[in-house]
Amino acid sequence: MPSLLDQSDLTDLAERLVAAARRAGADQADAIAVRSVSLSVDVRDGAVEETQRSEGDDLGLRVIVGHRQAVVSSNDLKGNGFDMLAERAVAMARAAPEDRFVGLADPALLAQQFPALDLVDPNLPDVAELEARAREAEDAGLTVAGVTKSGGASASAGIGGMVLVTSHGFDGATMASRHDVAMTAIAGEGIGMERDYDFSSTLHAADLESAQAIGRRAGERAVKRLNPRKVATRRVPVVYDSRIAGSLVGHLVNAANGSAIARKTSFLREKLGQKIFASGIDIIDDPLRPRGLRSRPFDAEGIVGRRLKVVHDGVLASWILDSATARELNLQTTGHAQRGVSSTPSPGPSNLHLSPGTKSPDELIADITDGFYVTDMIGMGVNLVTGDYSRGASGFWIENGERTYPVSEVTIAGHLSEIFASLVPANDLVFRYGTNAPTLRVEGMTVAGQ
Repeated sequence: MPSLLDQSDLTDLAERLVAAARRAGADQADAIAVRSVSLSVDVRDGAVEETQRSEGDDLGLRVIVGHRQAVVSSNDLKGNGFDMLAERAVAMARAAPEDRFVGLADPALLAQQFPALDLVDPNLPDVAELEARAREAEDAGLTVAGVTKSGGASASAGIGGMVLVTSHGFDGATMASRHDVAMTAIAGEGIGMERDYDFSSTLHAADLESAQAIGRRAGERAVKRLNPRKVATRRVPVVYDSRIAGSLVGHLVNAANGSAIARKTSFLREKLGQKIFASGIDIIDDPLRPRGLRSRPFDAEGIVGRRLKVVHDGVLASWILDSATARELNLQTTGHAQRGVSSTPSPGPSNLHLSPGTKSPDELIADITDGFYVTDMIGMGVNLVTGDYSRGASGFWIENGERTYPVSEVTIAGHLSEIFASLVPANDLVFRYGTNAPTLRVEGMTVAGQ
């Protein structure tokens, strides 16, 4: 693995690409080089269904001429055509529309030190190990009483990294590994079949949940969904299971994205500094969390990573910004630029979480006489311009403080402002995903059924 972990050749390519851009007439330039290697195995019904291996190196160059910019990409690792590529990029930039907010990041904000975040597990498993993990997950799911079929199981692993070089002196590299195991189980027969899943995704193999536990939970969840009922339309408390509660955090952060604010396409655009959640609620973005799934020492413009409270004590405290949106809003970047090899930087979150409350999930539902506990959601019926919220859902009906029968084919609806204002978190926060939240209770949502 030493050649994969050594990014010095990518750094050299990026530096040469930036130098070629300056020779071609660019006022400013930056280049990224991305390397990735991944291996995955899918099994179904005890047989290997597919094995995939992919690897590649890609380069991206952004050039800025005055207030115009252009991006080109290449997988030419020899660099023989860098001068021609840079000349084409500069010609494209000169023909692009002017944007007075484009430009490299403020040099004073660039990362000078790169903290050790423990993002790389250098020991990638081979095909046999991945196959064993996938088989173990599938076998465990199929042993659950009531499970009749496998929807498939998979295991994968990989390592990827990025090098960023800018014409104003930044030179940095980051790399992370990834290990995954997943299983989908099917319970019941004929038109009464139900399916559910579970998975684990970590940077280090040692942190993976056991494949057996993943498969067993997938099977148990599928069986619990059998014989679902429909419910009459009503307005009740809705409780989001921690597995899907992070979706509400995602809606908040998407609405607080600097691009949406600058375009005036967010219902939160006038809410900065105002209370939108109950007191005590924080929503935090932390790119420096050790072993975090989206951790990084710097963003795609070289800005130093830092912990940011997007919501602090219920108050919307910050937008998510890159340099261009910060300039447009007359603010300072929060260090949240993201970028691919063929795109310009744009703002986006890293590791997100909503702070936990004090009550257990059981205590959170104990006083609900009639309500809905959501375990799965479908559809993307969220309008971030207006804040209107409507999504398909399934889960369990709550009666007298207890989860009872399964429910499916319903829609839950409300307005995000009201959802945020009434939201109450439980105490079961666990960092399993890129966006994490504890079990969440929301008052007075419309559950549309029969």
